[in-house]
Amino acid sequence: METDCNPMELSGVSGFEEEAELNGFEGTDMKDMRLEAEAVVNDVLFAVNTMFVSKTLHCADDVAYINVETRERNRYCLELTEAGLRVVGYAFDQVDDHLQTPYHETVYSLLDTLSPAYREAFGNALLQRLEALKREGQS
Repeated sequence: METDCNPMELSGVSGFEEEAELNGFEGTDMKDMRLEAEAVVNDVLFAVNTMFVSKTLHCADDVAYINVETRERNRYCLELTEAGLRVVGYAFDQVDDHLQTPYHETVYSLLDTLSPAYREAFGNALLQRLEALKREGQS
């Protein structure tokens, strides 16, 4: 099952767009991948053991690195670019230049392929949010 939505957010504005507006980038095409990476981390932190933007690997306007440990205790180093996200290493802050992994358009798609426990946590969070909306609609 592949999904491209975040059950925790039902608004149309992502964290990156909010951050860009606060920093005066509204209406420009410029992206700071570190800001984008921070938004990615905040979106799925609820469904992994740990996840953070690398402080060791160099981030730039066009690339950022994210370390993630899944609930299965598998560690990955992810590369975030305009092309999407992909696994570049199997340990924190590790980039294996010989590793050929596919890009994923969203962090949800990537984690869905790496972690069955992520998929379960995502589904549970979605179910809880839908039940809360149903309760709100009944009151």
